[in-house]
Amino acid sequence: MEKFFKLKENGTSVGTEVVAGFTTFFAMAYIIVVNPSILSESGMEWGAVFLATIISAVIGTLVMGLVANVPYAQAPGMGLNAFFVYTVCFALEFTWQEALTMVFICGLFNIFITVTKIRKHIIKSIPASLQNAIGGGIGLFVAYIGLLNVGIINFGGGVPALSTLNQPAFWLFLIGLVLIVVLQVLKVKGAILIGIIVTTLIGIPMGVTVTSNTVSFSEACAALPSTFGVIFTSAGFGSLFSDMSRLPLVLITIFFAGSGGWGSALAALMLAGVVLLGVLLTFGVSRLLSATILKGVPSAFTLELPPYRRPQVGKVIVRSLLDRTLFVLGRAAAVAAPAGLVIWGMANITVGGESLLAACAGFLDPFARVFGLDGVLLMAFILGFPANEIVLPIALMAYTSSGVLTDIGSAAQLG
Repeated sequence: MEKFFKLKENGTSVGTEVVAGFTTFFAMAYIIVVNPSILSESGMEWGAVFLATIISAVIGTLVMGLVANVPYAQAPGMGLNAFFVYTVCFALEFTWQEALTMVFICGLFNIFITVTKIRKHIIKSIPASLQNAIGGGIGLFVAYIGLLNVGIINFGGGVPALSTLNQPAFWLFLIGLVLIVVLQVLKVKGAILIGIIVTTLIGIPMGVTVTSNTVSFSEACAALPSTFGVIFTSAGFGSLFSDMSRLPLVLITIFFAGSGGWGSALAALMLAGVVLLGVLLTFGVSRLLSATILKGVPSAFTLELPPYRRPQVGKVIVRSLLDRTLFVLGRAAAVAAPAGLVIWGMANITVGGESLLAACAGFLDPFARVFGLDGVLLMAFILGFPANEIVLPIALMAYTSSGVLTDIGSAAQLG
């Protein structure tokens, strides 16, 4: 063991590592219950998530210890599970199967940047002060979760507020906190582990430490198939990429919104890469045109500054009003009148009980879905092509004519 883990070289011993391991386990064991409690709100089986949390923590910790030889324990992180449920599933309206698929894709991408050492360069590029701030921020977040679970603070009134402190969980929290602080000051080995064990035992007669409402191991194993491998079914990859109009949202969710602790750095690099790609494509197209269509046409230019002239504010305002404002309004009116007439005619001419407007919108709808639109919006873009500033008014006229938008006279009509 000494030769494999190089304990003396790292200034530690077997006893120290055993105590540290137990301390780390008890300090992070809350995730075994908290993680399934949060993820089950998205529709996942509590027992399946409970067992998956344990399996992933065991595998991750063994890899860190046996392969990387570092005393790090890994488990699903607080914050990302809340992002999974409340942002991806609730706010963005993805199913939990689709969200798991995005997590899988993100994991493959993280493996790729780790194997190619891109991730190493990303981490090294982050200032040391920011790296320390990340650790401090995670610590504050875990402390906040503890205060929230104890009931010291709550959001019952919509804003953070103090709770009723005369409750057993609060007094048990104070006992455990004081005990750990005293043991730490006295430099007792395993102070945190001792504090956790003693606090747990004291909580039994106080009615805080309970074993009811638990899921047995056999029940968790029976529920595991409902989650394990679900991303490879039609509810996973098949559902996630069935609607190509959601592809931009999927990519943004995978690479810009999550991606673990270094997601912001990765997102910044990706955004810079997109900008750089646009510049390179511009130069490439310019080079291609110079070698083909524009071959022989000189591309150099000379910048000549005109002589100084006194500002003519009045003339500029008049010309802007006549040349731009009236021109744009005239063009819009010239297009809006025929477009409005066409929409009126299509809305009032019916074939087989269906108006031409609805039929055209239905025909264009599959093509519009590719761009994240619907048939009405695509038709508005087509009719308003000569004057793009009237696309929105045309869309509103089309929606109103088809009955999608209605004029509500009072709030009572909403009921």
